[in-house]
Amino acid sequence: MKKIAIVGFGRFGKTLERLLEGEFEVGIFHHDSNPKELFGFAQTIFYCVPIDSFESIIKKHKSHIDNHLLIDVLSVKEYPQKIFKKYLKNTSGRSLLTHPMFGPDSSKNGFVGLPMVMDKNTATNDEYAFWKSTFEKKRLNIVEMSAVEHDRVAANSQGLTHFIGRLLEQMCMKPSPVDTLGTKKLLEVMDQTCNDSWQLFSNLQNFNSHTKNMRIQLGKAYDKLYDALLPRRADKNNILFGIQGGKGSFNEEALSFYVQKKGIKRYKVNYLFTTEKVLKNLHEGRIDYGLFAIQNAVGGVVQESTYAMARYRFAIHEEFGIQISHFLMKRKDVQFADIKTIMAHDQVFRQCKETLLKKYPNHIQKVGEGDYIDTAKAASGIASGSLPKNIAILGPRILADIYNLDIVDEYLQDSKNNFTTFFMVKRNK
Repeated sequence: MKKIAIVGFGRFGKTLERLLEGEFEVGIFHHDSNPKELFGFAQTIFYCVPIDSFESIIKKHKSHIDNHLLIDVLSVKEYPQKIFKKYLKNTSGRSLLTHPMFGPDSSKNGFVGLPMVMDKNTATNDEYAFWKSTFEKKRLNIVEMSAVEHDRVAANSQGLTHFIGRLLEQMCMKPSPVDTLGTKKLLEVMDQTCNDSWQLFSNLQNFNSHTKNMRIQLGKAYDKLYDALLPRRADKNNILFGIQGGKGSFNEEALSFYVQKKGIKRYKVNYLFTTEKVLKNLHEGRIDYGLFAIQNAVGGVVQESTYAMARYRFAIHEEFGIQISHFLMKRKDVQFADIKTIMAHDQVFRQCKETLLKKYPNHIQKVGEGDYIDTAKAASGIASGSLPKNIAILGPRILADIYNLDIVDEYLQDSKNNFTTFFMVKRNK
């Protein structure tokens, strides 16, 4: 009986043995097995090893190849072709590229009709004909395809399927009593692909040069479909703006400047306090436009906005700036001598750094947490009692009128030309 050797006896190595048992004497070898024993056992070697281990194993075997035929069963084909070319050069060894388009799960009921991709590569005509005939006797469906064509097609077939399966797993998709046939098939895809190792999935995605483009195109298709389902307008009667600040904030001042400049009469404002919430609401179609500060002439980049922008897609509708001034305010029923803390946005502290150091060096500077990062929200909290009343607020003068606060000091910004730049953004639609 003709002998063959299988290097690697994982899930597919066992499947290959099941396919070929009865016709060949099969020797099973670990990738760390003695190469002399391996190459002394058979002239035909099948490599059922992880893709990312393939090169190191072939390199280790190089000096023992003597008129042997090496056959890989990897899920990518250009990569093993390149490795065989590199290490079989100046040897008498030959290589045959195959990709059984099935696994232990899909072949559990037999192999009839399952596809097997073959590329002759450097095998002799007789070797190629022998193995093609062998697989056809097993009633496999032989697909003759070059390595390049295989990887291009497989990226949008096997690569896509495995990616979708893992995506469904990340979503924690589970069966339900109302599952349709299509839903059940999706669950089957998830179960089958996720039954393979993460190593196989990662290798499928990273060792096929075409899968990256597949993922990019999939992402673009998702974005396009997602955007198409968003409403054209969040409010059919008014333009709905979401702003980074609360009532009385510099963001509201910037919005007032913008709508007057554009002559916009019918609009509403959602006070969202943070850039994160502005972009999240924009992404979810809850607002039509978002407004937030991105940079100040003195304080530099608004870090809160920078971090939020890195997490969302949007289009910049307009960029504009306004000049702003900072006032120190407190509750009327609190003596300033009893105040030890000044609360404001971190950008405000940066814009007033030198002045505060000179005039209020002993006061603690505190940035609010959550929505209270917005100075207008913090002013509201102090006025209502949801924040300690013995805290002073540093921000727009109008907050004193809105929340009945006393102005303690004025124009505390370090520069007279204290301009802040804002983004007006919209959805990618």
